[in-house]
Amino acid sequence: MSDEFLSQEEIDALLGGGESKEEEEKPEVFPFDFSQVEHLKKGGVPGLELLFERWVKVYREAIRRLVPQVTMITKESVYITRFNNFISKIPMPAAYSVVSMKPFKENFLFVLDSRLVFVVISVMFGGPAKPFKIEGREFTKLETKIIEDIVKIALESFKDVWKDVYPVELELKGIELNPTLARIVSGNEKVIVVECSMDVDGYEAPFFFCFPHGMFMPIKEIIYSEALFAEKDPVWEEYLKKKVLKTELKLTLELARMKFRLREILDWKVGDKLDLEVSKDSLLKLYVEDSPKFIARLGKVKNRFAALIYEEVDGNGGEKSGGTGEGMGGSSEGSGERTAGGN
Repeated sequence: MSDEFLSQEEIDALLGGGESKEEEEKPEVFPFDFSQVEHLKKGGVPGLELLFERWVKVYREAIRRLVPQVTMITKESVYITRFNNFISKIPMPAAYSVVSMKPFKENFLFVLDSRLVFVVISVMFGGPAKPFKIEGREFTKLETKIIEDIVKIALESFKDVWKDVYPVELELKGIELNPTLARIVSGNEKVIVVECSMDVDGYEAPFFFCFPHGMFMPIKEIIYSEALFAEKDPVWEEYLKKKVLKTELKLTLELARMKFRLREILDWKVGDKLDLEVSKDSLLKLYVEDSPKFIARLGKVKNRFAALIYEEVDGNGGEKSGGTGEGMGGSSEGSGERTAGGN
């Protein structure tokens, strides 16, 4: 046996079949655009998600009056993407409803997938819950009318779920079949997409809301908060109501307001009299805490001074018209700075 050892070059040649080792190809390096990375606030958009969970329940009951075969409406997901990416994933044809939402400046889209439109039309006219293809043509007038009805019911119920949170006014600007005519932002801008689905007699098809990413920035505290959308607890509400109704408030009947010079006030002494110029017909302000609430007249009940409520004061401190002069207030008690009295 030979005592010689193979060199490293000989070993490499044997393993490589005598071929020289080729230089490894380096993978091509591409620039990375961080602006394309989608950023979603940690925890998502909880306020918007809860609002839509409430909306799908309201919409289901409303749309069933038009299409009784609707069995379920579900909020599938809420995500952020580029507008072009969203549009490219919608199969053609589709109905793009452009909607304004006052007081917000931007418009949003309510998009009906063509499969949903056709299955609804099918069941409404006694057919099966299966879509039919209409490639190469636009929606007919009848189909467009049904789309409008579906959209209007959706917007009415959407407005209803907003009214307790942030009242809005919705207006359908138009329904487009060409996505180019339904651009609410530029293609590279971010949008918030809410994907929902409607189950019609066992057939499920998607539809979408698409909002400009910055649309809700004026109310971001609401959109990113769960508290304002939480379900109401009737037991807790009743408890709070009882506690509030037991709150004690200070009532003050203002007899007069007068101006004096400081020199005159410094000269006052016990036994001096102040002429209040108040008669039984004088109209006096009755304050609740520090706000004027009623106009009253001074009177007596069982040898005690009392205030007869004559009119209610409006929110701006002025008198409301149509006072009846009915109702007897409690006894008049002077209260510091609001009441002037004399001997």
